[in-house]
Amino acid sequence: MGQIDTPRTLLDKLVSFPTVSRDSNLDLIDWVEGWLDGHGIAANRVYNRAGDKAALYAHVGPMEPGAVVLSGHTDVVPVDGQDWTSDPFTVVERNGRLYGRGTTDMKGFDALALWAMAQAARSDVNRPLQIALSYDEEVGCLGAPPMIDHMLQSDMPRGDTVIVGEPSELTCVTGHKGGFGCHITARGFEVHSSIMHTGVSAIMEGARLIDWANAQNARNRAATPSDVAAMFEPSWTTVHSGTITGGTAHNITAAECRFGLDFRIIPDEDADQWRAEMYAQIARQEAEMKAIAPDAGFVVDEYFQVPALKPEQDGRAETMIRRLTGDNASHAVSYGTEAGQFQERGYSVAVCGPGDIAQAHQPDEYITVAQFNAGQAFMEKLVNELRQ
Repeated sequence: MGQIDTPRTLLDKLVSFPTVSRDSNLDLIDWVEGWLDGHGIAANRVYNRAGDKAALYAHVGPMEPGAVVLSGHTDVVPVDGQDWTSDPFTVVERNGRLYGRGTTDMKGFDALALWAMAQAARSDVNRPLQIALSYDEEVGCLGAPPMIDHMLQSDMPRGDTVIVGEPSELTCVTGHKGGFGCHITARGFEVHSSIMHTGVSAIMEGARLIDWANAQNARNRAATPSDVAAMFEPSWTTVHSGTITGGTAHNITAAECRFGLDFRIIPDEDADQWRAEMYAQIARQEAEMKAIAPDAGFVVDEYFQVPALKPEQDGRAETMIRRLTGDNASHAVSYGTEAGQFQERGYSVAVCGPGDIAQAHQPDEYITVAQFNAGQAFMEKLVNELRQ
């Protein structure tokens, strides 16, 4: 077996691969697979349809079910337009912080997970350890489901306890919101704005749908939250539009308007019900639009759906993480992860990783040295427990 790199050297190497979601991650996957092989660990790949990205998973320890799975993603968000003090793809240490794209979200955890796999390979672990590294998490958690399904259909023994290493400052997160996202195109009918009643403005109809989203947010915020909803901040389902474009001139009713709607849904609410309410509003608007111009209307492209992580009653993952960290508080987050995708396939899952989510996606993203070291201590305790 090769020499085990330190977690820091592994972090430096992983960050050096600019695996922005719009680009391939195969250079990183090639390196990780070779590194694992150097430690006697065979890895499996699961490619996307285009063949330019791949997920990777591997197993260490006895070939029996019940493994702990360390789940991370390999993609990062872009650095375009951000004002970085140093090269985003080179880890730089300053004032007790490790700066670089992905140091927190989530190559810090990935580095620690690889290090733990090598440690477990050198140990006589009595319970197996697995690693699962996905692609395209940042654009809708697209890469995890085919990877998980491949894991379940492979000859590799099934794991049962998943630690998703999204940054939680090493607290035990047992619930997060689910949701879905839509790219929406409103199609109008162009006329001079002085006779706008004879045309259909795609922008104004898009604005009506966005205002419907505002109304849902106001209604949800005013409602008394359920016990599950009260765990979250904010304690209600949110509907958000982050981008909008369209139109050709100020005095022409817009022929087209493009925008997004994203739903972040409380775990005890039904995503299909929210979907039905959105389409019902669209149908109401389309009836009015088509009365003026039959070709007017909306085109909806649902580009992601992420299931919520639902708190488990005495879940194996939660119990293990609390034992390793000593964290007995209740934590839920409003961001989504791949945890719900493992959970809906029968795994016990919780989120626990080093770093602060507030640093994710930011210019000069960083993880503190203290958090990274605490992550290494967590992995040491985990491997020691697997030896027992």
